[in-house]
Amino acid sequence: MNTTASTFDALPIAAPGASSRRLVFVRWLRQTHGWIGLWGAALGLLFGFTGIFLNHRNILKLPAAQTAETTLQVALPDPAPADAQAMAAWLQRELAIERPANRVRSEPARPVPWGDRSVRQPARWTATFGTAAMNLQTEYWVGNSFVGVRRSEHNLVATLTNLHKGNAASVGWVLLVDTLAGSILLLSITGVLLWMMTRRRRTLGVLVVAGCLVAMTGFAWQAF
Repeated sequence: MNTTASTFDALPIAAPGASSRRLVFVRWLRQTHGWIGLWGAALGLLFGFTGIFLNHRNILKLPAAQTAETTLQVALPDPAPADAQAMAAWLQRELAIERPANRVRSEPARPVPWGDRSVRQPARWTATFGTAAMNLQTEYWVGNSFVGVRRSEHNLVATLTNLHKGNAASVGWVLLVDTLAGSILLLSITGVLLWMMTRRRRTLGVLVVAGCLVAMTGFAWQAF
């Protein structure tokens, strides 16, 4: 049995040279499509599971994402840190945090309304540390002798949700997810090309893709 002929018997008849090049390209396209799908398989399962959870958590009454919070006040050293970055670095050492702060902000002192008059609010420094499983937020009002710290511990469902959203994710995780997003784009493109090159009813494929895009646009419009 001629497996090559049976695999590509739906291809349009063309000149021998053009047909040979077409078959080579289709084989390459199939292999590329398969390898891209294999690369994104594991992450696809994770994002598929967490996506279903986020989309149907209320209807299916799935386990809720839960967070346990604790707060404390950390006394400042003498001398106190000179700026927000120095404070974040000191807190990382003091609290034995493995990763540096994800975000550090410094808000200058400014006047704020207070009833019928205005009072001057001191400068405020904040730093956020954390991973998908843990989040630590710190706040310091310049002039105080302590830093307020709030620690949040997430359960498994909350951790998976944070991974899905990319909350407090490391640079490595963000780049890995970017490869998944790129894989989905390439899978879509190669899938459409495979359909167009191995099927005679190309119009049907165009209608299916167009219908999907119209439905997606309509639902997205309603969501806004």
